[in-house]
Amino acid sequence: MDDTLDSPTKTKSPLSSLLQSLGPGIMMAAAAVGGSHLVASTKAGAIYGWQLAGLILLVNFLKYPFFRSGVQYTMGTGKSLVEGYSNLGRPYLWAFVVLSAVSAVVNTAALLLFSASLLGYFIPVDLPINVLCAIVLLTCLMILLAGHYKALDALSKIIMATLTIATLIAVTIAFSNSDPAATAVATESPSPWTLAAIGFIVVTMGWMPAPIEISSITSMWLKSQKSHQEVTPQSALFDFNVGYIGTALLAMVFLALGALVLNGSGVELAQSGVGFSHQLVGMYASTIGEWSRYLIAVIAFFCIFGSTITVIDGYSRVISESQRLFKKQPEFNPRATQGWILTVSICAFAIIVFWTSALMPMLNFAMIMAFITTPFFALLNYILVTKTPLPKALAVGKKLKALSILGLVYLFGFLALFVWWKWLS
Repeated sequence: MDDTLDSPTKTKSPLSSLLQSLGPGIMMAAAAVGGSHLVASTKAGAIYGWQLAGLILLVNFLKYPFFRSGVQYTMGTGKSLVEGYSNLGRPYLWAFVVLSAVSAVVNTAALLLFSASLLGYFIPVDLPINVLCAIVLLTCLMILLAGHYKALDALSKIIMATLTIATLIAVTIAFSNSDPAATAVATESPSPWTLAAIGFIVVTMGWMPAPIEISSITSMWLKSQKSHQEVTPQSALFDFNVGYIGTALLAMVFLALGALVLNGSGVELAQSGVGFSHQLVGMYASTIGEWSRYLIAVIAFFCIFGSTITVIDGYSRVISESQRLFKKQPEFNPRATQGWILTVSICAFAIIVFWTSALMPMLNFAMIMAFITTPFFALLNYILVTKTPLPKALAVGKKLKALSILGLVYLFGFLALFVWWKWLS
């Protein structure tokens, strides 16, 4: 394996090379933060205070090996995880592509509505939601079809940096403004360890930090990055760890914001993600200051916009890759990816225009499908990285293997709990 990036050159230091290698891991973080963090983590803090903090950290820890698998497999073999699924057998590839197609269209439609709602929050003109969705979608398409990977890479870094700084400032101010006596509120919060809370916990933990099929998308982004620049196992793992650990810490930051500002405030939380996003903007404004309301609305918009554009790009890539493997074509076709970007976008926009009332049932179905299949794709990832000969720097060691087994027990255990709660209780 070439290790050019690990040695100093006349033009680049090792640190600058590592920073330049940041890309797929940051894009994964941008895709994850939108729903599971901005909404779910904040709601967890708002409803239950600090009681779910340990569980959120534990979930991120237990899922780590399966997201890391995408980096290990792609850097070790030069192939994507999708190719790995195909090598295991056509049924695995069919299951993956069907899930990806459903998730791509439904999640894109939901994120478009989310983004459009936030866009309407701060623009001076009152526009119908369909028009706002069209504006967001056309912007995404212009960026993806014009600049594709490089444009998405740069945009993701800007969004994540801005969101992180703004959220840390809000939490710091919330801590400084908090009354020590208010910590007693945590004891008045409802307990999350009851049957009534199972639904919230299962969905939040199942999608924290993101569905595991995102690992295959990270794998595709990494493969694309390798075609543009030099990438070593060390730099790829550094990028992944920065993105993954960053998502875990941001989950805690959002939980802290919910616990410090909304928990015990008596404010009734909106049930929809769109409604809650408006509450979230108000929460930032009340913490940092009213002057920041529209600034925060812009930041929240770009957070969801980042998730929207990465979801469109990522799912289109893996569907295109699956198509290539079904047809047994030798090389990845960028035009096919662009075709899927347009197809996914048109189908998502059609749902918004013609079947808006059906979007929530569709989203619920997609979430259930993703949750049910997550343990199985985690198992596939584990099989791929343990059965494939990998370089020492990428091989699964004893500690990582033990963590993987513990993670599989957790995922299948949560699946059993979900099945019992959803259909048997």
